Amino acid sequence: MSSWFDDLKTPKFKGEQQARIAKIPEGLWGKCPQCGEIIQTRQLQENLSVCSECGHHLRVTAAERVAQLTDPDSFVPYGGDFKSNDPLEFDDQKPYKGRLEQAIRNHKLNDAFLCGKATLEGVPFHIGVFEFKFMGGSMGVAVGEKITLTLEKALEERVPAVVISASGGARMQEGILSLMQMAKTSAVIQKMRDAGIPYISILTDPTTGGVAASFAMLGDVILAEPGALIGFAGPRVIEQTIRQKLPEGFQRSEFLLKHGFVDRIVPRKELRSELHQLFLRLGSRCSF
Repeated sequence: MSSWFDDLKTPKFKGEQQARIAKIPEGLWGKCPQCGEIIQTRQLQENLSVCSECGHHLRVTAAERVAQLTDPDSFVPYGGDFKSNDPLEFDDQKPYKGRLEQAIRNHKLNDAFLCGKATLEGVPFHIGVFEFKFMGGSMGVAVGEKITLTLEKALEERVPAVVISASGGARMQEGILSLMQMAKTSAVIQKMRDAGIPYISILTDPTTGGVAASFAMLGDVILAEPGALIGFAGPRVIEQTIRQKLPEGFQRSEFLLKHGFVDRIVPRKELRSELHQLFLRLGSRCSF
């Protein structure tokens, strides 16, 4: 079985967005989960998985994110061999080892994070993207190590780092070892800040748990997609805990922008241009 890491090195990945759209047969339809509008699948993909009727941003894969935010053929992945070794030998309804093996088979990826070096309009940078379909994008030891590697490489080469989060938080099957990744990733970000190397955090739906409580909210610039759920615990859990009704739109990106937790909300179609402008503005101490 070939891995997703191997696929990224082949022409199959190059021109990912255009090639995937071209293979969609005519006549296939999908339904927007927000407004219920029936949309042609090809039209939806051409619109970067954003509903043309209500603007709802549907979730996309890590590979799609990379294709959308990097120059063609420029992405060089690393860390594809990182994987969890089930440090706690965790077992609930199904052994953790079995869950991992199934996720690896389903997604051709060894864990929930894809990272590498690329260019955007010729500007070099390091990029890391969560794959939410892989166990809810949860962060265990392997994911934490890959995030740290991405940031360390950016620091060493003095180029920007971008992390796109879509996560349910820390991976409970790895216990305290997963929570340690919050401190480890945050420490590297402080080193980047001391060196003046830009770290840009992009929050997508959902960004929750230990991810939201650590590196995702520590960017020099924090961007969010429209309507993204962002927060530590989900709103239903909070309501049940405090026994109060939460404000309208609580923990959505618009609410966080209003209260100063994110810097800008950027629609998906504008994100590529926004990143490039940030690179140029924040790159005075970089090596490009």
